[in-house]
Amino acid sequence: MPPRRRTDPTQGRAALLVWADDPDGCPRDVVRTAVRFSLEELADLAPGHAVEIRVPPDGAVQAVPGPRHTRGTPPSVVETDPATWLGLVTGRVAWADAVGDGRVDASGERADLRAFLPLQAARRR
Repeated sequence: MPPRRRTDPTQGRAALLVWADDPDGCPRDVVRTAVRFSLEELADLAPGHAVEIRVPPDGAVQAVPGPRHTRGTPPSVVETDPATWLGLVTGRVAWADAVGDGRVDASGERADLRAFLPLQAARRR
């Protein structure tokens, strides 16, 4: 069964557009909605439990097919800040650049998300 969506897709896409128009001036609640929506989109695109993607303080999700963990820290973890995450999902930031300069901490054998980013739902229509 797919995970239950908590963010309305219309509101999530709208939040991404607001962020994309003014990343530095975007209200905090809009950033949070955009992050949560995009995490849920990634979980829909790459269902699984092999990687935990953390974007503190706004959200976290488990995604990517592979071995499921049940306790403690998963074998693969990706963590970044909200601005970097939204840059990645919209295509403004390249995965290799963000990992290379330390904006993304990716550990574990499945912690490479470049095959899933940017998200189609985050692209301007």
